[in-house]
Amino acid sequence: MTNAYRVDPVILREYDIRGTIGENLGEPEALAIGRAFGSMLVRAGGKKIVVGYDGRTSSPMLEAAVVEGLVSCGLSVERIGLGPTPMLYFATHHQMADAGLMITGSHNPPDQNGFKMLMAPRLPGGGPIYGEAIKKLAAIAERGDFVEGKGSIAKIDVSEPYILRVLQDFHGKKNLRVVWDNGNGAAGDILARLVKRLPGEHKILFGEIDGHFPNHHPDPTVPKNLVALQKEVVTGGYDFGIAFDGDADRIGAVDGKGRILAGDQLVAIYAHEVLRNVPGATIIADVKASQVLFDSIAKDGGKPLMWKTGHSLIKVKMAETKSPLAGEMSGHVFFADKYYGYDDAIYGGIRLMSIVGTSDQSLVEMRDALPQMVNTPEIRFDVSEARKFEIVAETKAKLAQEGAQVNDTDGVRVSTADGWWLLRASNTQAVLVARCEAKDDAGLERLKVQLRSALRAAGVEPPAF
Repeated sequence: MTNAYRVDPVILREYDIRGTIGENLGEPEALAIGRAFGSMLVRAGGKKIVVGYDGRTSSPMLEAAVVEGLVSCGLSVERIGLGPTPMLYFATHHQMADAGLMITGSHNPPDQNGFKMLMAPRLPGGGPIYGEAIKKLAAIAERGDFVEGKGSIAKIDVSEPYILRVLQDFHGKKNLRVVWDNGNGAAGDILARLVKRLPGEHKILFGEIDGHFPNHHPDPTVPKNLVALQKEVVTGGYDFGIAFDGDADRIGAVDGKGRILAGDQLVAIYAHEVLRNVPGATIIADVKASQVLFDSIAKDGGKPLMWKTGHSLIKVKMAETKSPLAGEMSGHVFFADKYYGYDDAIYGGIRLMSIVGTSDQSLVEMRDALPQMVNTPEIRFDVSEARKFEIVAETKAKLAQEGAQVNDTDGVRVSTADGWWLLRASNTQAVLVARCEAKDDAGLERLKVQLRSALRAAGVEPPAF
């Protein structure tokens, strides 16, 4: 067994660990991460961990190495095998485990992979492993400060309990016709078994799990990745379509007309139902979400809360505020209403079926009922890692001098009579992220001018948008 190991800091992201196979991620890194996380868990009083992996070609290799590292710390390791990330989250509850570790590259390119980790809330430092905890994990590996022990390994199958739990909250009364785009991701086998138990008619696109993603990249926030789903829904006359990312923790949707529903539009539809179950509850969305969502939550009697982007940060805020629902523009939607508070796109699809299946409105009509705003897509542009947070800080200081109306929860979100514009630094890449939203095209152009001006004042030449 090797001792100290320096993990390349490039793969240490804010919310998880992610790298390129053969470049900065392989068996040695997986073994070191297993030993380091296992040591953290044992020192926190943990004894049992569940481990799963997605459909990437490198995932079985990484899984075997990380399990070796965990066992060397004296942990009882339960391997759930290939499946979606939400099934790993479910397994930590179902098996009453002290922690969970998922090998997944999410929606990254096929040659990349990574690790998502969590500890049970009952343990010190419990919850998703992110930020400082990931740095601590890397420091343990670099020092070789590992716990030594003799653990055990068991293979378990939680797929049937997981499917039954997801179906438990299905209450649709209509026989809906739905298309599901698996994108060759890790949910394929679960999805095939799930839809056989649902009423109505269901068609799965790209159901085979294939880590090369031969049909389209598994990221439902990118419009070109939804073209096949849109075409199938429209030509086949289906009620709507659901899409997943590579590990099925993010959801995308198109209505019966083939129109894409953004993450914030989906959350507005979910919130309408959740607030009937939990009146007056706090509903959380990230700073990139439309003002329409926050207004819709308030209109439905809820308390809208704007929060930082990032699935780990949102989960922590949900627990703190006891929020039953939260969502991000990226398609991470978190249900604590009836469910466990984590992001599960399969469960999100079932909840959407239930909402439409018990309503006198179609998804088309629900989308049309939301105020229509004019906005840019998410604008991402490269800057140096060293400068990205400085640029936002300088912009914030200048806006304060000008007396602008600024929300600085995560970057700067500037409100004007026309709408709002956002500038924030990515926590995972050397990029700045921007977005504008207005009531009409003329207002949107004015917001774009303000954003470009702010960027130039910070010494950044803005990209075309």
